[in-house]
Amino acid sequence: MIKTIAFDADDTLWINEPYFRDAERQFLALMSSYVPEQTALDALTEIELKNISIYGYGAKGFTFSMLETALQLCKEELPGQTTRKILELGRSLMSVPIRLLDGVEETLEYLAPKYRIVLATKGDLLDQQHKLERSGLGHYFEHVEVMSEKDQKSYTRLMQKLRLPSREFMMVGNSARSDILPVLEIGAYAVHIPYHVTWCHEMVEGPIEHARYRRLDSVRELTTFL
Repeated sequence: MIKTIAFDADDTLWINEPYFRDAERQFLALMSSYVPEQTALDALTEIELKNISIYGYGAKGFTFSMLETALQLCKEELPGQTTRKILELGRSLMSVPIRLLDGVEETLEYLAPKYRIVLATKGDLLDQQHKLERSGLGHYFEHVEVMSEKDQKSYTRLMQKLRLPSREFMMVGNSARSDILPVLEIGAYAVHIPYHVTWCHEMVEGPIEHARYRRLDSVRELTTFL
C-alpha cells in the first residue's frame, strides 16, 4: 500500500546533532568562569525550549538562545569578546561539512525507482536548503518540505500537498517525537532509525507499540524491510 516514503534529514540522512553538542560544550566552557557547567546547561536548555516557538529549530535559533543564556548568566554584562565567540559558534554550525550516514545514498538509489521519495524535515528553510544542496542527494526527492514543527497538522498538510491518503505514506526518521508519533496518529506508517546522539527535546518515554510502526537499526535495512 505504501507509495510515498518521506525521510527526515538531520541525523537520518546526514550527521547533525553531534555538531550542536560540540558547540554546546564550547559554550559551557565559555560560561565556566561565571557559573558551574550544569547551571549553564540547565539555563541554556530552558531558554532553548522557550525560544522554539519564536525562532524555530536550527542553528540560528540555537545561536540566539546561547546569547540570551550568556546575558542572563553574566547579569547583562557580557564581554564583547565572549559575544563574538558565541556568534562564531553559531556561524560554524551553518557551514559544517555534510557527512552522510552509512548506507543512505545506496538506499535512496534502490528505493527511488519504486516509490515517490520525499524529504520532510524541520528547521530553518535556508539552512536546510543549503544542507540538501551540499549533500548531493537532492535529485532523489520529488518534493521537499521544511516544516516549522512536525505535528499532526503539519503532516496532514503534507498529505494534502502530495494528494495521497495517509495509508499510502511512510515516514522514516530518527526522532520518535517528531517523525513517528504524529505520523502514526494520522494513520500513516513510520520507521524509527534511532541515532546515537539525540536532543533531549526529541526523546519520548517508553517503547512504541503499533501495527504501523517498525524500528530498524540502519537505513540499509529499509531495502529488505520493504
